[in-house]
Amino acid sequence: MAREDFDPASVQPDGRPASRATLFDPSREGPWRGSVAGLDLDGPITVLAYGTDELGVGPRLHVHPYDETFIVIQGRARFFVGDAVLDASAGEVVLGPAGVPHKFENLGPGRLQTIDIHHSPQWIQTDLE
Repeated sequence: MAREDFDPASVQPDGRPASRATLFDPSREGPWRGSVAGLDLDGPITVLAYGTDELGVGPRLHVHPYDETFIVIQGRARFFVGDAVLDASAGEVVLGPAGVPHKFENLGPGRLQTIDIHHSPQWIQTDLE
C-alpha cells in the first residue's frame, strides 16, 4: 500500500547527519541490557532495552516528566499505569503518560523482552518503591 501523507518538498532537512549507536550487547547478562540517550544521537527520544526470564519481575514503580512508550518484543507483561492494569503480549504497545506512576512485570511463560521509548533526549526518572 503506497502512502502519501505529506508533500516531501514541504519539509527541509535540519542538517543533522544520520547516526548510529549500540542499544545492547546480546551476550550481556541481566535485565537492563542497555540504553541510548537521544542526546547521543542528536534526537528527541531515549531508547532502553529490558528483558527478564524471571516471572513476576520487572522495573519498580517509577514516574517520568514525559511519556514512555513500551513495545513488547517477546513474551507477556502486566503493566500497572496509574489505576489501570493492562496485560500486553509480543507485538503490542503500551503508553505510560507523563506524570503517571507505572511499572510492569513478566507474566510468562518464558522471557519478557521490551523496548522502552522515553519521549525525552535523556532518561529522567524518580523511583517510588
